[in-house]
Amino acid sequence: MSGPLTPSQTVGPFFGVGLPFEAGEQVVDPSSDGAIRIEGQVLDGSGDPVPDALVEVAPPDGKGFGRSRTDVEGAFHFVTVKPGIVKGPSGETQAPHLNITVFARGLLRHLVTRMYFPEDMNANDPVLGLVPPERRPTLVARNDHGVFRFDIRLQGDQETVFFAI
Repeated sequence: MSGPLTPSQTVGPFFGVGLPFEAGEQVVDPSSDGAIRIEGQVLDGSGDPVPDALVEVAPPDGKGFGRSRTDVEGAFHFVTVKPGIVKGPSGETQAPHLNITVFARGLLRHLVTRMYFPEDMNANDPVLGLVPPERRPTLVARNDHGVFRFDIRLQGDQETVFFAI
């Protein structure tokens, strides 16, 4: 397996300094056919921004990768292409989604989640189906006039669902 290096354990909030990635937030050129913009914030358990997190995005087919450091408002963004449906390991159809990895201070291991798009196919997604219905909205982005909004909450009542992998 090859690709950009990612940390599995760090000390201190210097992920962005220690892990430069030339392409950064642009998985595809913004003028590409089908390019979409994703924006969000990383928030702690009190709802405060996490200004020094690192967010990675990768489509499930492995074609593309982006890395974004959060700013003082905990904000991140990506330009990518919305993936199509994919087949899971057992051949089951999975709804379009992006794989998201989060690195932040206070975490000894990175967090892994998914960002789904607001659409009907989500109802039949086998992974999303494993998540309690009241928690599923934490995995679905909102379409805000063509920009997909996906906030990542590390703790609290609206904590994003993270997967143990």
